[in-house]
Parts: sequence; structure tokens; C-alpha cells
Amino acid sequence: MPEGKSGCPINLTAELLGDRWSLVVLRDVMFGGHRHFRELLTHSVEGIASNILASRLSKLVEAGLLSRHDDPSHRQKIDYRLTEAAIELVPVMAQLGAWGSRWLPTTPELSIRAELLAAGGPKMWQRFMDELRAVHLKGRPQPADGVLAELTLAYERAAAAADRPR
Repeated sequence: MPEGKSGCPINLTAELLGDRWSLVVLRDVMFGGHRHFRELLTHSVEGIASNILASRLSKLVEAGLLSRHDDPSHRQKIDYRLTEAAIELVPVMAQLGAWGSRWLPTTPELSIRAELLAAGGPKMWQRFMDELRAVHLKGRPQPADGVLAELTLAYERAAAAADRPR
């Protein structure tokens, strides 16, 4: 990992993750299940530019939060996977989401996952980290009944409810 302006762990973490896009890219790999450049680019709710995405992916790989793997389905496709260091950010992401849901003007469909993670607490975070380890570190398929599936279903239901006319 690159050296920072000081040896302070909060400063070093802020320097690594404090730009607008690094946490968003990790969020989309972690909670969106997106592992390829094109998926990350087209499914970004915030509309990340391709040059910014390429830069952040390189930065996150260099920092040891993502790993790059050739995708056997296509010669030019890269599969990005979370590393153990990134997986251990789940509690941080859960806390950031919970704080944002409580204090910022969020939308119900984009808040539901954060609210469920907050309600599930450390037990749910641990289950999710174990699931991410199995998928990203051991190459197992995403379980149909795991935490990510539960969070995705809740999001889809909230998004459908938001689309209904009132």
C-alpha cells in the first residue's frame, strides 16, 4: 500500500478510500456483485466515467483491496475480486450506510440494504463476510439464499414499490 502523509491509521485510510469513487466501486463489487469493468460502468447509479473507473480499479488493485483475474469466458475480460482486506471493510460499509440512512436525504430503495445490515448487526456482517470469502477468495458460486441475495431482494422490492404510482 502507498505511504501517506502520516502514519495515522485514520489519515491513511482516508487517503486510500477518501475520494468520491473508491468506496462506490468497492460497494458495487461487494453489494452489487459486479466484477467486470463493463458491469461496473453500466450499473453505476452515480454514473462513473470510464477513465475514472479504470483509475480507481487500478488504485484498488495496487492497494490490495481488489485482485485481477483473467476471465476464461473472454480473452479481454478481467474479473475483479475482493481481497480479504476489502472483505473486512463490510462493518465499515455497514456503519457508513447506517449513518447515511439516518442523517442524509436517501431514497427508500437505496437505503434498504443499509438498514437491513444495521439491523442484522455483527452477526449478519460476519455471515456476509464469510459469503464474500467463499465467492471472491475460493471461487465458489454466489449462494441463492445468502446475505447478498437477501439484500438484493429487499432492494428490488423497495425499487418496485418506489416505481408504483401513488
